Amino acid sequence: MELIVFASGSTGNCALVTAGRTHVLIDVGISFLKLKTFLQDEGLLLEDLSGVFITHEHNDHIKGLPTLLKRTSLPLYTPRRVAAELWRRMTETDGCIQTIPVDEPFFLNQLEVTAFETPHDTPQSVGYRLTEGETSLGICTDLGHVPESVREALAGVNAALIECNHDITRLKLGPYPVSLKRRILSDYGHLSNESCGELAVYLAQQGAKDLVLGHISKESNTPKKAVEVVRGALDRAGFSEVSVSAAPPEGRLALSVKGGAACSR
Repeated sequence: MELIVFASGSTGNCALVTAGRTHVLIDVGISFLKLKTFLQDEGLLLEDLSGVFITHEHNDHIKGLPTLLKRTSLPLYTPRRVAAELWRRMTETDGCIQTIPVDEPFFLNQLEVTAFETPHDTPQSVGYRLTEGETSLGICTDLGHVPESVREALAGVNAALIECNHDITRLKLGPYPVSLKRRILSDYGHLSNESCGELAVYLAQQGAKDLVLGHISKESNTPKKAVEVVRGALDRAGFSEVSVSAAPPEGRLALSVKGGAACSR
């Protein structure tokens, strides 16, 4: 299985997961033109895609979706309440959406996908656990805290893309209005570096070997700071062998995942 992050941040989110000949997108928060270029760089055409999984309806996760749906007949997979928001916002989704259950596996060819809810300020937001045989990958961003249900959903993954949004001090002293700062810091906002570090340690305890930090704020964090905090938490807990990398706001980061081990490149 392979994860390729094309974008991760407040301006756009999009990733490609490949399992054999099955290629799926997780969110389409970048322009259609950029998506097409990224896919071409991977040697893929739009018709090679098997489908699109949407986490929630915020613009940085669906920005390129209308054009993509006009140009292709790709199916969209997402839980019922996310689907309702997409239907409300985009006429292009008519006839494209296939609703999937939460906390139950859904199969697309050989790829097993399980959606799980994340606490975020939207009617419904989900992460995904993707499994091919003995190999599993977690995608979990856009959440204000990590409830036990999220921990359980990610337990045992070989690798994961997890949110490491902000440095608390930098956010509090930064330029955002007070209302936005409160939203980000709330239980339905975004994860701090420290909260991400706690999640990283838990995942390492459950067997994860490779972690990618995503949705890093440009204004309230830096990739260096995010990696430093999470790396420190892992080292203190005795998991120095677990690798940590930061996904860029836009640009390629690839992760090859194998059952029992994962290696970034």
